[in-house]
Amino acid sequence: MGPRHAARRRRAADRETRVMKSHGNDDDHALRNALTGLRHGDFSRLEPLFTVESGDAGSRPRILEWLDQGRFDAHPAELAEALTCACFLGCVTVAGRLLLKDVDPASGKRTGMDALHWAANRGQLEAVRLLLKHKAPLETRSRFGGTVLGTAVWSALNEPKPNHALILEEVLKAGAKTDDVEYPSGNAQVDQILERFGAR
Repeated sequence: MGPRHAARRRRAADRETRVMKSHGNDDDHALRNALTGLRHGDFSRLEPLFTVESGDAGSRPRILEWLDQGRFDAHPAELAEALTCACFLGCVTVAGRLLLKDVDPASGKRTGMDALHWAANRGQLEAVRLLLKHKAPLETRSRFGGTVLGTAVWSALNEPKPNHALILEEVLKAGAKTDDVEYPSGNAQVDQILERFGAR
């Protein structure tokens, strides 16, 4: 191997290092952008970070990659918002991993609603079930003053999704109080569910 070949290999290695650093800078920029988005509640915009492309076997959501790399260690508030975002989006795999990392299900509420409120609002039944399994509190208040049940009822009436009736039942079975919910609601299905759990 002559000096020219060694110089060529050094140049190739230098180029590779620059490319890797530039990808690292892109990743740093993407993380900073994600942290800002989590602080501002830009949950819909952040969805690509919480999902993987279909047919992309073996890949993981970027949020989980950053979590495993310790990139959220200095950002616990944003990590809590990541749980809320995952539940808003119905990304239960991500939400489950965050809960296993001991993220408090009631802590990510910069938007005025915590993970369980958003999951109930958006009709994300599996996210609701996951949060209830992890003992998410039912009587926390949203920025609108409602409990989780109140949010679920309002959503079933005003932004109905296919799973809202099941979500109402899950939340009521978990022990949500009917005291604060406007009854009758004007919706026969919602009222029947509330009546079964003692609304008067």
